[in-house]
Amino acid sequence: MELLSYLRLARRNWWIIALAAGTGAGGAMLVTQQMPERYAATVSMLVAAEDDESSAAGAYQANLLSQQRVKSYANLITSRRVVAEVARPEGLNPDSLARNVKAEAVPDTVLLRATVEDVDPARAGRLANAVGEQLTALIDQIERPNKDSKSTIKVTVIDKAVTPGKPVSPRPLVNLSIGVLLSLLAAGSAIILYDRLDTTVKTPEDLLEATGGAVLGVISYEKDAKEYPLIVRDQGNSIRAEAFRAIRTNLQFVGIDEKPRSLVITSCLPGEGKSSTSVNLAIALGQAGWRVLLVDADLRRPSVPDYLGIEGAVGLTNVLIGTSTLADALQTWGDDQIQVLPSGPIPPNPSELLSSHQMRQLLVQLRKSYDMVLIDAPPLLPVTDAATLAAVADGVLLVARSAKTQRDHLAHATTQLSSVSGRLIGSILNFTPSRTIHHYGYDYNYEPVKEAEPEKIPVGV
Repeated sequence: MELLSYLRLARRNWWIIALAAGTGAGGAMLVTQQMPERYAATVSMLVAAEDDESSAAGAYQANLLSQQRVKSYANLITSRRVVAEVARPEGLNPDSLARNVKAEAVPDTVLLRATVEDVDPARAGRLANAVGEQLTALIDQIERPNKDSKSTIKVTVIDKAVTPGKPVSPRPLVNLSIGVLLSLLAAGSAIILYDRLDTTVKTPEDLLEATGGAVLGVISYEKDAKEYPLIVRDQGNSIRAEAFRAIRTNLQFVGIDEKPRSLVITSCLPGEGKSSTSVNLAIALGQAGWRVLLVDADLRRPSVPDYLGIEGAVGLTNVLIGTSTLADALQTWGDDQIQVLPSGPIPPNPSELLSSHQMRQLLVQLRKSYDMVLIDAPPLLPVTDAATLAAVADGVLLVARSAKTQRDHLAHATTQLSSVSGRLIGSILNFTPSRTIHHYGYDYNYEPVKEAEPEKIPVGV
């Protein structure tokens, strides 16, 4: 994954990142408020060995001995022998006190520092000074060759501990930074993991990679699209209307040598918007002066009559079984004179009807009479109806729903089309967030350039 991909992923999930940062900051502040204030007091000590002042070598040896002893004495500061003597007058537990005592041997010197932390600043100072006194006494005792001799090493307190005025913990800014950083790391890791595990298509690039075909359009999601599904509202000045005009334009550049005259519009699974896409694309083509026929070939769950508000009792099924003529089954919709062939009665054998010789002959006849025949077909994966129609139509438009259609479903769909020699001329990404649409240049009140009318082919030729 490239840096640009990470940036796009962060932009798409900015609200999760913001929520994580806020949660981390709030949690850090809450924890900081619950933490007791702790104070630290430090005592400094000097380690010196007895030297022979008459000899430079003796002085050097004494200094070297002192440096060697410093590291060992640092460990003695936290020993139970020292800590127990310090804790007894204060009535403290030696083990608890030992966890609050820190020893430091200053590098390349003969200095020792002992730091004691406590919730009481005055007691912290007393404990630190007591540590210095106990260590001094202990070293004076253990460094004597015998009871009557003089100690070879002397530890002297050179800087007594004072009562601290400010607490060393908690540190609000540090805690806040750590809380926000950890929350951002957790949120970022979760977003990246979810993105890697999520196999749905979200962008045109994802759809292009999954299908291997051109992406002819990106249709935005609108909250009131279910109530107002057609692009004729608001005089066609909407993002969705402009998206369908863009698809209409792109269709003119498909198949320069052999332009498709009949298109099957389908999807992988139900609920991805293939019927609304079929209806609105027919409207967009009709607005440009195309002679358009919309065929509702979904003989299982027909929905074109519901979108257009027309009667669907007589239609394709009647024409195929010979109980009605094509002229009687056709209906005209809207000012643009779009022709619609409803599905008619739902038959018990949809696949057999759509793969019949009558369907092939009907499609040949329709191609001669219209500039474009749009066929709303059932989803590809559950049933074979769409694949059957793809084998006899000029091309297929595959509709995918953003953040819902799986990549493996698209791969399976394209494989199924290839197995019947179906021609996938392109795909459409549906229900895309509006910010993606703005990124691709669509906006409200954008006046489309008037397109050239398609070449008219005389009926019957």
